[in-house]
Parts: sequence; C-alpha cells; structure tokens
Amino acid sequence: MTEMLAVEADVNAVDVSAAGTVCTVEIHDGQHWVQVCELDDLLPGRGVAVLLGADQVALFRDPADGLHALDNRDPFSGAYVLSRGLLGNRGPVQVLISPMLKQAFDLDTGHCLDEDTAPDGSSATLRRWPVRSRPSQAAPDGVREP
Repeated sequence: MTEMLAVEADVNAVDVSAAGTVCTVEIHDGQHWVQVCELDDLLPGRGVAVLLGADQVALFRDPADGLHALDNRDPFSGAYVLSRGLLGNRGPVQVLISPMLKQAFDLDTGHCLDEDTAPDGSSATLRRWPVRSRPSQAAPDGVREP
C-alpha cells in the first residue's frame, strides 16, 4: 500500500527545473516506470496514444505543462480514440472530451461527467495511469539513456 501511495504522488509531476534539460516522460505500468517519450515530443493540449504492454494509454500534456495518462478506449463507442480528444474545462474541472460522442472525462479522476455507465452497463470511468517527467540520464558521449 505504501508503494502505491508513493507512485500516486508522482502523478502529473513535471520536472523542468534546469533550462535546456531533456526530460523523459514515464508511465507506471503497475510494476515499473516505463519511459515512453521525451517531454518535448508532447504538444500542450494534444494527446498521443501509447502502447504500454497490451494496454493503450492516451497521454496528454495540458497547457499548464501537467501530464495526464488515461485509458485510450472510449467506453461509449468501444473505439481506441481518446488520445484524439480535446482538452478543455467544464467549470473548474479540467476535462478530456471524447472525439466520438463528446462525453467529458475529468482528467484528474477519469470519471465521466455526463454518464455513470457505458451502454453495456460497465463503468464509464477511465483508468488513470501514474505519469511523470524527469531529466534524462546522459552518457558521457552525449547519448541519452533511460
């Protein structure tokens, strides 16, 4: 239980303290931190799909440089398209809008703000994945290593 709390504490952490530092983005797969891309590869407000083992994850960098990782599967259509969704706000809540049927999902909780259940009766809450950014390790010859 303590390990999981430590993992959750890193959600949305972005460490860009040193100017010019190359940062990598990592998603926790339940057992390890997995490097998925560089922070500069993510455009603020846009998502990318990440294959993490057998799971598809929608990874976002919001306009304030926060990182968010949620399931890529839309529970209402069954399509793996949430990485193509739009980021926005519904009142004070930062949301992801599905590109299919336009449901809004809270980026911090994964909960659908429009409906509690999908058409098949399953939960309409998206799984959230712990995500973080940290400076890349550089080898002496300048080659970056995870």
